[in-house]
Amino acid sequence: MKPKYKRVILKVSGEALAGDNHFGINEAMLKKVARQIKEIHDLGVQVAVVVGGGNFWRGRSSENMDRATADYIGMLATVMNGLALQDAFEAEGMPTRVHTAIEMREVAEPYVRLKAISQLKKNKVVIFAAGTGNPFFSTDTTAALRAAEIDAEVILLAKNVDAVYSDDPVTNPDAVKYDSLTHREVLEKDLKVMDSTAASLCRDNNIDIHVFGIAEDGNVMKAVCGEKIGTIIT
Repeated sequence: MKPKYKRVILKVSGEALAGDNHFGINEAMLKKVARQIKEIHDLGVQVAVVVGGGNFWRGRSSENMDRATADYIGMLATVMNGLALQDAFEAEGMPTRVHTAIEMREVAEPYVRLKAISQLKKNKVVIFAAGTGNPFFSTDTTAALRAAEIDAEVILLAKNVDAVYSDDPVTNPDAVKYDSLTHREVLEKDLKVMDSTAASLCRDNNIDIHVFGIAEDGNVMKAVCGEKIGTIIT
């Protein structure tokens, strides 16, 4: 199979890493993600990963906690997921580096844009953890920002659901599935694919977004090779 893209950002939600456990890290799901990334890495695709932290902590659901404090806790959760992914990737034979937006040199490298690009060119997988390093921004915004910074051609948005729908397909069986959308439609319809800041960043920097389910084996390969799975936002 021939890849459509040379450099991609894979956005993995924390909830996806939890798998059927719905909390923490499901080792089977961790291995599944690692194997799928190994497949595209072996094709020569440069892979960067942005990981969420919702399997440990969702700051916006904390009603009584200061929002900034809750967001910082969420950033630390993404570092735990990033280290777990690094371990799984290394076990598959992929050299991996974790960059954090909040400095913690004992466990990861501080984020440096040019260093990350250099590592990608050397076929290392780069994981971006700790969000943007600022509260009030989601990991979706991190994915959009890092994609613009490293000149990624697409954001692969790996989720628990298999595509973008007009409503939550779990609670609304009449929700309509979209095969393709524009960035403008995502914003105007308020589709909750990613937050409005992230969607605007992608629109302004002409970054495509491919939304698909992570649970099915081979979906990352299909997305990288341009197959029509999930929803493509251009």
